[in-house]
Amino acid sequence: MADNNISSSDFDKMLDDFIAAQLQDTEDQLAELNAKNSDTSAQPAPQPEEDTEEISVSEIIGSIEDSSVAKLADEEKALFNAFCGFINAVKACGEAAEIPVPEFSFTVEDLLPRFRPSRINRLNNDILAAWSVLIKAQPVRLSSLPDNASDEQILSFAEKTSDKNLQNALLSYVETLIEIDSCEIAYNLRKVKYQRHKIEKKIFEEQQIRREKIHQYIEAVRAGNFPVDAERLINNFFKTVRKDPEGAKKMLETNPATFAPIQVDKIPARFFGMIKPKPEDGIKINKKLGKFLKKLKA
Repeated sequence: MADNNISSSDFDKMLDDFIAAQLQDTEDQLAELNAKNSDTSAQPAPQPEEDTEEISVSEIIGSIEDSSVAKLADEEKALFNAFCGFINAVKACGEAAEIPVPEFSFTVEDLLPRFRPSRINRLNNDILAAWSVLIKAQPVRLSSLPDNASDEQILSFAEKTSDKNLQNALLSYVETLIEIDSCEIAYNLRKVKYQRHKIEKKIFEEQQIRREKIHQYIEAVRAGNFPVDAERLINNFFKTVRKDPEGAKKMLETNPATFAPIQVDKIPARFFGMIKPKPEDGIKINKKLGKFLKKLKA
């Protein structure tokens, strides 16, 4: 069911759209709740006491960032907080050693609407830049850290170091790696959910098409005024099609009575009702019905 020709970037776009559609219901509910609350607050709210203290630009930026963080899902929020802890500790190490600290580019927007592996290049670049600062700031201490150290080795090293800034940087670095793994797991779960949703939608659409086709066949047989239970005939045919498509089609066109018997008693009598229908008439109707179904384009 899944389209194997979809590129990774296209899939990420569709996954974001799917997530946005799921979140839309929640947003609509919140909007409705807010509308109700606004209706019940017809009286003007009391005005706060005048505050002459000016709000700084940094406070405004901080409030905007806090608002964006609030939009993050739990996994992304944990990752962003761990990353911020890492960067803050790195800045403290750099300032203590009078080492210049570069501007870091990873932001909350890189995690919205949800994390995906193709959008964390800036996070990886910032981590590398941060480590460059740490190595310059603490060359002696970090020289005893093994090359390509594992998470366990870094944590063990952090517990033994006496420099609190370095300790915080190492602990939050490992925490950041753990949260990246957590986000990747959540991403893969969403990916599976999206694929399952796509499959379920495809199955539902196919079932709807099948039901409509069955209905069209039934109505066509009824319109032909054949003495047969049209619903039983067509439903039994489609059940058999699942097991033996070619055999079922051949049987429908040559001997449709296999799926539902010809109702001989419903064949109109001839010659003003004097000649009653016979089994032979049922055989003729059966052949006539088969030819009709062979030409039928429902």
